[in-house]
Amino acid sequence: MPQSPLHTFRRVYVWEIPVRFFHWINALCIFVLAATGMIIAHPPAFVQASEASFSYWFGEVRFIHFVTAYVFVFNFAVRIYWGFVGNRYADWKNFLPLRRAQFREVAAVMRVDVLQERGTPVHAVGHNAVAYFTYFAMFLVFLFQVASGFAMYSAMSTSWFPNLFAWITPLFGDEYALRQWHYAATWFFLIFTVVHVYLVFYHDYVEGHGVMSSMVGGWKFLDSRVDETGRPADGKSWFGATRHTPPPDHPS
Repeated sequence: MPQSPLHTFRRVYVWEIPVRFFHWINALCIFVLAATGMIIAHPPAFVQASEASFSYWFGEVRFIHFVTAYVFVFNFAVRIYWGFVGNRYADWKNFLPLRRAQFREVAAVMRVDVLQERGTPVHAVGHNAVAYFTYFAMFLVFLFQVASGFAMYSAMSTSWFPNLFAWITPLFGDEYALRQWHYAATWFFLIFTVVHVYLVFYHDYVEGHGVMSSMVGGWKFLDSRVDETGRPADGKSWFGATRHTPPPDHPS
């Protein structure tokens, strides 16, 4: 039987420690905020024989929700900062639709991920353009959730930070309307999480260079035939990077 040629692989350090910390802290925050938010929106009715003053569970749920929101905001702020000082895979410019090459890559990725027209994946060492644009949309929803959440919290808080957002409530008419928008945005995160987990497994299988493990260790494994710095999927080439010739194959 003819044997397929073996290719050499090299490790590429993609996700720095702050990016990885942001990812997992963010995932935990979204889980806690969504769970406690659903309880706040639809509180279950518990019947207990003990004194009511001994059962302040709903207040504890709200406290957990508020504390997690502060962690969420701080974590988000660190990620924005790292978009300016981190490596090229974390660069804030990658998230913005500024170049035609990005849209060409969007079309290429959609042909693989959605239409299943191609068997050859788009080798993105960082995120591909679809992922970058999706995360940018998610950042905008982040901002709305933070602003709307603290706007509602300002009605019962004397702290200066929540009151910075008090002006948002009148824009939506009243607190009830704002609460409905805040609740609806929660479903964006839940749907995103399902799609995100599916695509991580899918790309790990199709591309085969360590998508899942990279968010733990930071490294991806790249076929030596792929020009890692010259592909549009790697961000920097969208903004004037110089291409270089990839190293030749070394069959073993």
